[in-house]
Amino acid sequence: MTMLDVKRNLTTMTDFYELTMSAGYLDEGYEDKIAVFDMFFRRVPDGGGYAIMAGLQQFIEAVDNLKFTDEDVAYLRSTGVFDERFLSYLANFQLHCNIWAIEEGMPIFPQEPIVTVEGPAIECQLLETLLLVTFNHQCLIATKANRIVRAAAGRPVMEFGARRAQGYDAAYYGARASYIGGCGSTSCVMAARDFGIPASGTMAHSWVQMFPSEYEAFKKYAEMYPDACVLLVDTYNVLRHGVPDAIRVFDEVLKPMGKRPKGIRIDSGDIAYLSKKARKMLDEAGYPDCTICASNSLDEYLVRDLILQGARVDSFGIGENMITAKSDPVFGGVYKLAAVKEEDGSYTPKMKLSESAEKVTIPCLKKVWRIYDEDGKAMADLITMADEKVETQHGITLFDPIETWKECTYVHCTARCLSTPIYENGKRVYESPSLDDIKKFCKAQVNTLWDEVKRFENPHRYYVDLSQKLWDTRSALLKKLSK
Repeated sequence: MTMLDVKRNLTTMTDFYELTMSAGYLDEGYEDKIAVFDMFFRRVPDGGGYAIMAGLQQFIEAVDNLKFTDEDVAYLRSTGVFDERFLSYLANFQLHCNIWAIEEGMPIFPQEPIVTVEGPAIECQLLETLLLVTFNHQCLIATKANRIVRAAAGRPVMEFGARRAQGYDAAYYGARASYIGGCGSTSCVMAARDFGIPASGTMAHSWVQMFPSEYEAFKKYAEMYPDACVLLVDTYNVLRHGVPDAIRVFDEVLKPMGKRPKGIRIDSGDIAYLSKKARKMLDEAGYPDCTICASNSLDEYLVRDLILQGARVDSFGIGENMITAKSDPVFGGVYKLAAVKEEDGSYTPKMKLSESAEKVTIPCLKKVWRIYDEDGKAMADLITMADEKVETQHGITLFDPIETWKECTYVHCTARCLSTPIYENGKRVYESPSLDDIKKFCKAQVNTLWDEVKRFENPHRYYVDLSQKLWDTRSALLKKLSK
């Protein structure tokens, strides 16, 4: 458990109407009514082709510690809204839900359930806000980080965003999510310590300004950190002073110690031009192994453009545009009722209608499957009823659930069920992998996607289809409700 979790109980991290609805369910006698809710999202941020699943471990930690304390109950009593029967229910709250989720690091797509909760309606309702705030944030940051890391084309990306994040949690868990997305390190010390992420950082302009001269600032830093000497060279003038002063310190301080400089960082100006000139100066001075790091409000497009312009940049420090997902800062995941279980054990499907086709929900208790071709490339996702088994030994034909005339038959393929059991009857049955394993898993699974799906602009639409049985059920319900 991480430090931020130890200090507080997240049970009341819920919208007030979740409690008023829950009290109504109890009053109506629905405390044992079994419901099915799905979390899904409708579009990928930044117009991308896929998102990254993240946040499951933090959700598990929160669910494992669900408990309405005496203080929680006393506060709710003070509102004057709830009767003693409901307050007693909360004081004795225990989880009985079944929960399935797609594992962290997996690419995810619109409309498919990334988390499914089945259990007493009150419990399902009380989990909604906590579930959404956890996954919406970390999925958003992991997705943005993955875009930036891919733009860097193999060059290391450092997460530098703590001071620009929307609060402590956003900095802390954003660092974790960015690591899943592919970043190699973080400047956030608490996140580095608690999650085992490599810590990175050198100096600020204030360090340079604090000394009588740039040279003296560089000299002191090199003396203190000879094995990790990276100098910020743009406080005054990169080419006239910054790089020459850095080279002088490398010659006068590091070289006599038998040490080599780690790098320089450029945080302003025309980085493409400056990095080329700096590279030439460093090489001529005998430091071809001295790396150049670029920062300064970069995003995936600026990183890509720098590389296309031939910038001599070896690594990138990314801050506000990643930790806030500034260009598209809302993930938009929603949590919708999909079915209600009847006394005979059958499920009554539930659906929300809308004038917009993308907002019409998919009913029933479901599973998500990913179809891979013989080379291990992901071809499409298939949403099925929970009791369906996907067989691929004789090939499988999928069709678009909206444009139904579009269909494709896949042969020599395999199907993987992505809906992983996390809780059974309120008891956790899943152990989270290490963060490093999640990061490796993410990289491997992103590599199963076709390049066309990974384009920044106008990516190929990855198909998320419905099984025939689920499509028939949905169509019949849609027709019924439309009347």
